[in-house]
Amino acid sequence: MGLGAVVAVAGGAVGAVALVPVALGAAGFTSAGIAAGSIAAKLMSVTAVANGGGVAAGSAVAVLQSAGAAGLSGAATAVVAGAGGAVGWLASFIPRFHLSRNDTSLYKRALHRSEAHQNRGTDMDPWTAACVVGGALGAVVAAPVALGVAGFTAGGIAAGSYAAGMMSAAAVANGGGVAAGTTVAVLQSAGAAGLSGAATTAAASVGGAVGWLASFIS
Repeated sequence: MGLGAVVAVAGGAVGAVALVPVALGAAGFTSAGIAAGSIAAKLMSVTAVANGGGVAAGSAVAVLQSAGAAGLSGAATAVVAGAGGAVGWLASFIPRFHLSRNDTSLYKRALHRSEAHQNRGTDMDPWTAACVVGGALGAVVAAPVALGVAGFTAGGIAAGSYAAGMMSAAAVANGGGVAAGTTVAVLQSAGAAGLSGAATTAAASVGGAVGWLASFIS
């Protein structure tokens, strides 16, 4: 697998996760509710008419507004990152094939791509792609779980947990309080509200890199 392919897959996964919240906000699915006059408002209106005046829980509009207000869930993040990674993987092939204008046959294009792939030992194979995408998705999904196990929960830092020990040490070091922006504060924020866009990007990048390294094992 070439470096460009690795970057394309990781970039696709991370980019998709980072851009989806932006796209939801632009469409009108915001943390304050559905924006008046937006695409989201029109979708809500259409959905309400189709459902006799209300928007049912679990409908597309309800799911999108939930993501716009609270961020992507772990499952949604995994799906988005997987789709983005797949798109990145496919995009990594684009600059490697130079077909003539007259070569428009789908069969010839497929054959050309297959031959080029076989002739370039550094191209990404399906196993490597799966490892990179799997690593990125696994890291994004596992990070909130790991935070909860450590004691950084939605209800606060769990008593007697590893997080409680960290908070105690941080408080002693800072004269009795835990300053904003410290490791404990950032981890508790993520445990309570979920990973931010930047944290999700970092987790997916690290996970993708680990997946890429793991692909060499077998």
